[in-house]
Amino acid sequence: MRADLLTDAVEGLDEALAAVDGFDGVLVGGLLRPQPAQAIGLAGLADAVAGSPLAGRVAEAAEKTAAGAADEDHYLALAAARTALLGSVHDALIARVEEAVGRTCAEEPAAEAAGAAGAEPPVNLLVAARGWLCDLARAGWQGIDHELVDGAAPVVTAMLPEPGLRRLATLLDGFAAELAASCPGATQERIPVRRWADLWSRAMMLTLPGADRATAVTEATGRLLPLGVDLHEHATAVQAQVHAVFEPADGGTPRLVRASVSAPKPDTVVGAGLWQLLRPHMSLLAAVSEGRAMELEAMPVTAEGDLIWDDARATLGEPAEPFTTARVALPTAAASPVAPVDRHPARIAVPVLLEGYGVEDEGEAVAFRVAGERLAVDAGRVPAAGPLTADAVASSAACLGLLRWDAGEFLVQPLAVERTVRKKAVAVHAGAWAGGTADKAGVRAEKAATDAVTVLRERAGRLLRK
Repeated sequence: MRADLLTDAVEGLDEALAAVDGFDGVLVGGLLRPQPAQAIGLAGLADAVAGSPLAGRVAEAAEKTAAGAADEDHYLALAAARTALLGSVHDALIARVEEAVGRTCAEEPAAEAAGAAGAEPPVNLLVAARGWLCDLARAGWQGIDHELVDGAAPVVTAMLPEPGLRRLATLLDGFAAELAASCPGATQERIPVRRWADLWSRAMMLTLPGADRATAVTEATGRLLPLGVDLHEHATAVQAQVHAVFEPADGGTPRLVRASVSAPKPDTVVGAGLWQLLRPHMSLLAAVSEGRAMELEAMPVTAEGDLIWDDARATLGEPAEPFTTARVALPTAAASPVAPVDRHPARIAVPVLLEGYGVEDEGEAVAFRVAGERLAVDAGRVPAAGPLTADAVASSAACLGLLRWDAGEFLVQPLAVERTVRKKAVAVHAGAWAGGTADKAGVRAEKAATDAVTVLRERAGRLLRK
């Protein structure tokens, strides 16, 4: 890997991020009565997209908002401009990563959009969601209170029965929960400015009819070789995303794909207990734990490389050790294109294999020295629901992970490492407990989680009986 390319500056990156930061600062104080400093941030956003098709609408939106006369369409234009800027940052970083790892992106296949012809979600719910988001923007993060935040609850409740709106509903639910935990906004000591602006602008874009429509879908038949599991945990939801290499049965180019499973959760279920919420919905998790491939038969897959998982279309295959997959199949696997609405630097997660590196262990901070370049390790993303630890990473000789970008630099999120134990190479995987385990620590964690889940189910049953 050309590690030097990951540390070199990317032209135009700082300017684009500065424009985003300027607008994010505007949202802190709110858009109802912008101050002169906020008008500067709005003008900076408009200037950043002056050469794009959005120029006219964003310039008008910035002017109206600075004057305190903006409507919902103006706020939507501002969210679109911010999304476009971060999309350009994403594209520039992905181009740099592809050059560094020597991997290319596959062209989007010509296929009809499955589900696009289905029933459109109720527009009134999208309008209601946008109205709540605009109220948030007017108040600003310093102006939020429980009454304002609670306005999301009836919108989320109405959206959840609609399959086409569950993505937005889940986003609004989690966003509202974070805001509620920080109310009242006037007393906040520290505001997650970039994160809340990300959530707000993404939710605004998803209120556009068709923005969350299913992308082109084809069928995948062949062998799936798992690389590792990335676990995403929130107070109200959990998701396991399996990164893998797919080898088509017809001998076509191998492809990087993902398979995800999500579930709602109470905030008391943490650690190894998360797997109990996810396992019933995806047999692939068992294959990951056992180090096995899976044979797919006509499994739906989107143009972006996301498998629409169906257990009936997958069978357990032969052993497939992830590090062997990374050494043999990963170098020739093509990445998938990213949908416009999903292009954001925080979503960059490129599977890589690192070997022959030195380790810089500075207590809580660990970094790899790759070809003379320092590459930070994002140990904070390693889940507690598995045997992989920071100590294992610090003593490793090989790392299979995801290349990410955060706070102005590329980072490695370990999915698995190889370390030498008694002169033998031993692999430790973050997702080793995904399908169950005989590991003593894993068994203890599973038992504690089982007890917690059992109690919650009993309480829920009593409430339903009442």
